[in-house]
Amino acid sequence: MFPGPVNLVRLTQLIDLVHAPQLCFAPYKACYPRQLIPGESFFEQLKRGDVLIHQPFESFGGVLDFLREAVNDPQVLAIKQTVYRTGSDSELMDLLREAVRRGKEVTVVVELKARFDEEANINWAEMLESIGAQVLYGVVGLKTHAKMMLVTRREGRQLKRYAHLSTGNYNPRTARLYTDWSHLTTDARLTADVENVFVHLASHSRLPKLNRVLLAPFYLHQKMIAKINDLAQVAGAGGQGRIVAKMNALTDDALIQALIRAGQKGVKIDLIVRGACMLPAQVPGVTDNIRVRSVIGRFLEHSRVFYFRRDGVEELYLSSADWMNRNMMRRVELAWPVTDPMLRQRIVDEDLVAYLHDGVDAWDLRPDGTYARVHPVDASAAHSAQTALMVRYAVQMDVREH
Repeated sequence: MFPGPVNLVRLTQLIDLVHAPQLCFAPYKACYPRQLIPGESFFEQLKRGDVLIHQPFESFGGVLDFLREAVNDPQVLAIKQTVYRTGSDSELMDLLREAVRRGKEVTVVVELKARFDEEANINWAEMLESIGAQVLYGVVGLKTHAKMMLVTRREGRQLKRYAHLSTGNYNPRTARLYTDWSHLTTDARLTADVENVFVHLASHSRLPKLNRVLLAPFYLHQKMIAKINDLAQVAGAGGQGRIVAKMNALTDDALIQALIRAGQKGVKIDLIVRGACMLPAQVPGVTDNIRVRSVIGRFLEHSRVFYFRRDGVEELYLSSADWMNRNMMRRVELAWPVTDPMLRQRIVDEDLVAYLHDGVDAWDLRPDGTYARVHPVDASAAHSAQTALMVRYAVQMDVREH
């Protein structure tokens, strides 16, 4: 006999069987994405610049509204979408079905081995195939974990692409529980890369050289290691190197060894890893320059953000991939750069700096492999990153409504 609960999914169902509101979080309503202007065409807004949506503080409804406009717009010719975890009752899938009904070319890459969603995905695949959508099942031996949507629109005599890339799933339910970034863009180089990835998944043809996207299992792993090694070389020559990476898990040996070497050369490294981390932090003489923390709060931390600074030059990537061997070698994953300085700074402020200063929900990894809860010197001024973001976006929602 195992002395404890085995099926944690069943254990969570007890919450719905007990009426104890005093033990539950107060209801939270996400605001509409602050960069979006309700009622104005997404296509016109995106021509002015990229849009970031920080879920669950901002509503996933912004993504659904983008797809809804694409479905209803007669100038939209094609919609391509990956489906990893959407749930059995999905408004997004209903919109794709409506797009087929309206005569648009709909291509859906369905991952049949999405854990917990196998049955739902099989049902969606059968439904979409039955009404005329092109349904693909990715590359044999690789799980398609990338989250991307591509809309092709006729504008005058030209075709223009619009893309949505995300660190999380196309699932309205988990979008209320998981922290993630959604990125809407019409950047020509980025959208061309997304088109090429879809073509590769559809035809298994040779993948052309991509402009901005880093794709696993082809380039992502080696590019991340190369960026870490480059900063190690800079720091070893007397320059300044900085890495801040946020992810769900860090277990890939090659990436861990690269980080350790970089830290020993003088690169300052902060890792925000919610789950498994196999890198020993703060070990004297080995990983003195590496700090690891896990933030466990009301929402499940799910976003993947990789920040590199080489002297004064910054790079920041969003990604669907954790730094695990399975993500790098056995899955189709994306990482893409955020090049707009204001949007990049927003991610740094909200998803990196805020969590590095969290004094309520944070746990720091100690040299012996155990975690210790962070206890700030001034407990009265303790900062919770998630709570602060909830308050900030609630204030913004009040301002917009009044």
